[in-house]
Amino acid sequence: MPAGRQKRKKTIKNKKWIAQVKTVSTFPPPGLFTKDASTIAKSLASKKVSPKGPQSGMRMLNYFINRAGRGLSASRRAELERAKSLLSKRIREKNQSGRKRAA
Repeated sequence: MPAGRQKRKKTIKNKKWIAQVKTVSTFPPPGLFTKDASTIAKSLASKKVSPKGPQSGMRMLNYFINRAGRGLSASRRAELERAKSLLSKRIREKNQSGRKRAA
């Protein structure tokens, strides 16, 4: 190792990263992501939680899953993925009904 260079150890702190996330597009109620899939999907699709529409809720759900990473248990991840598919189905239905009206 060249003189003057030292190896630094990375320190890992247990932080509640989700508590510090601020967003203007979604306002999920506390503890939402600990509930069942249908409740999560229904809540994230509502105008109260996602004023910009269900797509905004989908982004928040994806963000939560991605940031939780390995800290998410397999059963919790499966439930969140199920919520994601339910929300995706809602978005598709909304888009199809909007196209029918325009035609």
